[in-house]
Amino acid sequence: QVQLVESGGGLVQAGGSLRLSCGASGRTFSMYSMGWFRQAFGKEREFVAEINSYGGVTSYADSVKGRFTISRDKAKNTLFLQMNRLEPADTAVYYCARRRGTLWDSWGQGTQVTVSS
Repeated sequence: QVQLVESGGGLVQAGGSLRLSCGASGRTFSMYSMGWFRQAFGKEREFVAEINSYGGVTSYADSVKGRFTISRDKAKNTLFLQMNRLEPADTAVYYCARRRGTLWDSWGQGTQVTVSS
């Protein structure tokens, strides 16, 4: 099991930017695909972005494509989510997660992002 800790959330005006970080414990960080999810109040958790273990392949939800960028720093065991041109609809708790095979098996505690209009 890996421990994941998110940081970087906060309050920002629409059109602004935030960069989320997710620190991972252990030496297996680089072996797995990693992703970001979010859950708005009263809604189900939804996929935001994923990056493969090598960092060369990424995928995004249509709602964030062109605005968000996922990346990873293997030397620092850290996952990032750069969020630009934020919209009120992006308001949610953001979680990082590790994928083993088809399962997202480890989750962080989440960090709140609030975008004001």
